[in-house]
Amino acid sequence: MVENETAGDPCGPQKWVRQSLRRLKATLAEVGMLMSHVSIRRWLKQHKYSLKANRKSVASTQHPQRDQQFRYIRRIKARFIRAGHPVISVDTKKKELIGNFKNAGQSWCHAPEPVNDHDFPHHAKAKTVPYGIYDVVHNQGYVYVGTSSDTPDFAVAAIERWYRRADRPQFADESKLLILCDAGGSNGYRLRNWKFQLQRFADDYEVEVMVCHYPTGASKWNPIEHRLFSMISSNWAGKPLRSINAMTALIRGTSTDTGLNVKATQLKGHFPTKVKVSDQQMATINLTHRKICPQWNYMVHPRTSEWQIA
Repeated sequence: MVENETAGDPCGPQKWVRQSLRRLKATLAEVGMLMSHVSIRRWLKQHKYSLKANRKSVASTQHPQRDQQFRYIRRIKARFIRAGHPVISVDTKKKELIGNFKNAGQSWCHAPEPVNDHDFPHHAKAKTVPYGIYDVVHNQGYVYVGTSSDTPDFAVAAIERWYRRADRPQFADESKLLILCDAGGSNGYRLRNWKFQLQRFADDYEVEVMVCHYPTGASKWNPIEHRLFSMISSNWAGKPLRSINAMTALIRGTSTDTGLNVKATQLKGHFPTKVKVSDQQMATINLTHRKICPQWNYMVHPRTSEWQIA
């Protein structure tokens, strides 16, 4: 009976039972076999069945230079760390509605907190954009919460706030900075304004900025995803984000046994969308592309610098 209700690959280990335990119990009772659902569960486990969810492991689209880019990022990251340069991973976390809304997950408490039965955006006090910066070397996280738009101006403004923080760990040589980021979003490799804002940052602080983008569809390998954002989501699971102060407090309360510490603050200001960067402005950017995957790897030099990559 279980064999008839088993789906999956008949020649491989990927099998599952379509019916629930109690439905199997009722079906067995119809043919005169009385078994409890507990016994059925025990029998299934003995035969290597278990509850499993879908696993995202099949890549629908893979860039031909995907593996080459991963190897290059690993090599460049190790080179920057050995030289004592800052290495950060950046990304925008999922936008959150501020208000009495349900937050996914569960938390230990005596009674569940009552929240709105619908998450209508017009009932929200604000819509926040948490931009995260993860210090790969020191295992430190920084989240800047904005209430405007997720734009390249906002992304670079957050990086700038992090760079000039007095309480962040200092590096042996901060003349160069490596930024690891996704291929899309506010720090996408196609965005002109992202590179234009990085040029302004490089000029203001006289730092050479190296940018390495993870291939399209590979954002889950960006260190900030599994070392910072996942920990924040676990920490505030089941806790409504009723105010921006409550949100930043929950982010700051995130820590791990490996020593992760997170700081969070609000980044005020209006960051307009659809900002156009002309060809004349692009021509002023002191930009050098690497020979390996040049669309994903480039360096922005201060305009006063004559240093070039070999």
